[in-house]
Amino acid sequence: MVGWRRIVTTLGEKIGKSQLNYAQGISAQMVAMGTIGAADAFGLPVSTTHVLSSGIAGTMAANRSGLQFGTLRKMVLAWVLTLPAAALLSAALYWIMTSL
Repeated sequence: MVGWRRIVTTLGEKIGKSQLNYAQGISAQMVAMGTIGAADAFGLPVSTTHVLSSGIAGTMAANRSGLQFGTLRKMVLAWVLTLPAAALLSAALYWIMTSL
């Protein structure tokens, strides 16, 4: 709840070169709903933010609004680095706690 404004600004204004319009927003939300529903039905873990961000990028590409690849690059890098960073941090904390 702390970083909501940054997330909303990034999703609505910084993925595409133009602001997200209502049709793009509802299209991205419907795709997110279907994807998250399918993942739930199959018991698969999925990040709602990742799914919605990808849906917004898809609507921007389909509308030929243009994509800001710098923002997309940062988002993908954050997604790729989150899992190994969390695993290494938890392993280090576990090692520290068991050594005490």
